[in-house]
Amino acid sequence: MAPVLNHPSAVSFVDEHSRAIHGEPADYYGGKEHFSRSRTYSASFTHGYNPKRPPAFGDEWHTRARRMSHDEKSMTPRRFLIDVEETIRVVLEQEDTDGDFQISVTDAGPKLMALGTATSNGFKTFDIRGTYMLSNLLQELALARDHNRKRIVLDEARLTENPVDRLSRMIKNSFWHSLTRRIDGDGLEIICADPKNRTGRVNPRIYIPHGEPAMADYYRKVAADKPHLNLDVQVLPPKPDDPKFVKSLNTKPGILALAMNEIDDGHGGKTLKGIPFIVPGARFNELYNWDSYFISLGLLVDGQVNMAKGMVDHFIFEIKHYGKILNGSRSYYLCRTQPPFLTDMALQIYNQLDRSDPEGNRAWLKRAIQAAIKEYHTIWVAEPRMDPKTGLSRFRPDGLGIPPETEATHFTHILEPYAAKHGLSVLEFSERYNDGLIKEPELDEYFLHDRAVRESGHDTTYRFEKRCANLGTVDLQALLYKYEVDIGTAIREVFDDELELEEDFDLSPFPISPETYANPHRESSRSRVQTSDEWFERAEFRKENIDKYCWNESKSLYFDYDTVQEKQILYESVTAFWTLWAGCASEEQCWKLLSNSLKKFEVLGGLVSGTEESRGKISLDRPNRQWDYPYAWPPHQIMTWVGLERYGYLEEAQRLAYRFLYMMTTAFVDFNGVVPEKFDAVKLSHLVDAEYGNQGIDFKMVPREGFGWMNAAYQVGLSFLSTGMRRAVSACTSPEVVFGHPINPQPTPGQAYSTAASTDPLGLAMESLHLSSPILSPISPAY
Repeated sequence: MAPVLNHPSAVSFVDEHSRAIHGEPADYYGGKEHFSRSRTYSASFTHGYNPKRPPAFGDEWHTRARRMSHDEKSMTPRRFLIDVEETIRVVLEQEDTDGDFQISVTDAGPKLMALGTATSNGFKTFDIRGTYMLSNLLQELALARDHNRKRIVLDEARLTENPVDRLSRMIKNSFWHSLTRRIDGDGLEIICADPKNRTGRVNPRIYIPHGEPAMADYYRKVAADKPHLNLDVQVLPPKPDDPKFVKSLNTKPGILALAMNEIDDGHGGKTLKGIPFIVPGARFNELYNWDSYFISLGLLVDGQVNMAKGMVDHFIFEIKHYGKILNGSRSYYLCRTQPPFLTDMALQIYNQLDRSDPEGNRAWLKRAIQAAIKEYHTIWVAEPRMDPKTGLSRFRPDGLGIPPETEATHFTHILEPYAAKHGLSVLEFSERYNDGLIKEPELDEYFLHDRAVRESGHDTTYRFEKRCANLGTVDLQALLYKYEVDIGTAIREVFDDELELEEDFDLSPFPISPETYANPHRESSRSRVQTSDEWFERAEFRKENIDKYCWNESKSLYFDYDTVQEKQILYESVTAFWTLWAGCASEEQCWKLLSNSLKKFEVLGGLVSGTEESRGKISLDRPNRQWDYPYAWPPHQIMTWVGLERYGYLEEAQRLAYRFLYMMTTAFVDFNGVVPEKFDAVKLSHLVDAEYGNQGIDFKMVPREGFGWMNAAYQVGLSFLSTGMRRAVSACTSPEVVFGHPINPQPTPGQAYSTAASTDPLGLAMESLHLSSPILSPISPAY
């Protein structure tokens, strides 16, 4: 049944025709309602007469004839007159059969609803059909409700909008805004909320770095002016990343202060204001390291250069005050960083800055490169992360005890044997172990590797389990090679081959060897200027070590190198293609990667993190890990697209980008606009069963944020597609149709993709639900 219209009798609803059909909600739904005197017939049903009949389902035949392509079409754009609250109620009651406040392909509703047309003042109706139109209707109604609209005139074009245009528009104009945070008096209440905090304390706490008295005074004033916040302001010691000190903060976690600008307070004085930044979303409500790099790529595509620039400013601030770019800007991350991307991030932003201020732009880049040099010398090529014997860097953070940001039961299965050994409960053992009252070297080793996995960003994967801190991973070497080349290039091209460092810190020895690192003497950063030659020498040295330790000629692939066992770890990871992004692979190595190894990772929905063979068998005792097969993540896609394009393989980059965007678009169309953290790229599903589930999928009626780097992957991916590809992905045309053949039609053992997998979106969605009912059993494969 069409929803009842509840507007005043004897009046007709007047539409504002000046609105842009695909304008943003604030413009489209803003303003006041307008009425005029009504024609007699158009208000007749408001007195009790309703000419519409409900459709019949079940055992009865459907009363509505199917629309045909030759049916008469309106000459003018169709608009609907809608009562917002009543239509929301009817849509959810009729179509949302699983009660999640979303309309998706797995809902069992009729997927059909009649809406009254605006030209007839709601008297005549037109049918809205299918998951996509109905989910868009629900989204539009939720947005209208946001703007306090009781009734709306809705353009049909907003319900049938090209899904690629709709998603790209929502990312650019809505999602980035919803993910924006600021750490200052106005933004604290939002940013301090930490879904990962399990201490039970909800009042905000902020830690101010040592040496920033003006910032500390500012936050103390905020606490005094806003007593309802119960804001706890703490100043950190000069060395805030001391492991013992960081562990002492486990019971009192808080947000870390970030960079601020000094502005006029409006009363003739000065005050501070936080520089805005983008968070990943969902449970990650702080500034993250490598997420921010990929987010910045999406921001640059969308013209938000200043937002991306501000995120670099925060990283410069973190390196200065916290010693590193932090995993995330919370107190429990003070000992841990993440994969380094600062130099490429800064250079890409520098190339898009306003050309009217070249000196200001140059000064900004200088600060970023100086910070990157400090981070490079004091973190990445300093022990214990540097292995002097091989010259390879490792993820090897400091830290004591059990990582506090995990769920309370995350390590229970690890701790239980040790607790039983000491005759204690897991909770009692955990407390005594964290306090250093119980010594367990094996457990220390386990948590060393666990922290390293988290620092790597790939948490978790069987690739790294119980060995990550010992690995010179190929992805980290590629990133640091890019650092060395970027720094050398910036010094030569922008700073006339001379760069003075303003901060005083120890430079790491070069060439790298056990002997040079055994020498306690270190050169000061301020003892000489930096030149490009030394950085290019470092890059060449690292490239030689990547080839020596990580390249496997017989397998045509790069692997991680275990610096303790002194051997390659033959886990096949898609991060091998990061060497193309960095430019440290030769033309021959690139060709071998492309011709012999790409097929191991390419599946229907893009690139999986690793091969099924490397992951091994999954069981109750050996569950899925989210950075293993069959999962696909935006960083791996973007790095490979850019790397292939760099070496001239644009067609391959376009094909991979199409696959991933096809998967994203079909999920967006079939699941109420969802944009998740990751995908199962084999089943084309965001309904994953990995240990952390999925982020970005828990919303009601309308997606508000998407997920940071997935948003970016869509915007960046669209820049790779041709016009024809964009049209094809808008129609949700399978890659197998676009590219003419299925992947690997004759699978061999260990191969990543099987053509037995269904490519039907509904079938894939139903399979992923693991339904056991014989009535609702998964749909059989399409072929």
